[in-house]
Amino acid sequence: MRDALDTLQEHNVKVVGISPDAPGTQKRFAEKRALPFPLLSDDDHLVAQAFGVWGEKKVRGKIGMGIVRSAFLFDEDGRLLHAWYKISPKETVPKLLEALQEGP
Repeated sequence: MRDALDTLQEHNVKVVGISPDAPGTQKRFAEKRALPFPLLSDDDHLVAQAFGVWGEKKVRGKIGMGIVRSAFLFDEDGRLLHAWYKISPKETVPKLLEALQEGP
């Protein structure tokens, strides 16, 4: 996302990241990676649960609960236009740009 931010801003897209990490952890992550967009903390998982992205996942052979990497596109009125579940970071920007070109 960071590397595509200029292109996304040309389409009037505002980027926000959200994770279950504590704000301090997110701040260090954002600083280390020079992220120019806000990261929001969902440490109680309420937002993740509402969007259906908090669930069982397997990491390094172990099963536990966590975020299912997802991306969402909303219009300026807050209506959900597209949702991509189990999307890889490499796929996120191309899928987003494709949706923007297609229109609502």
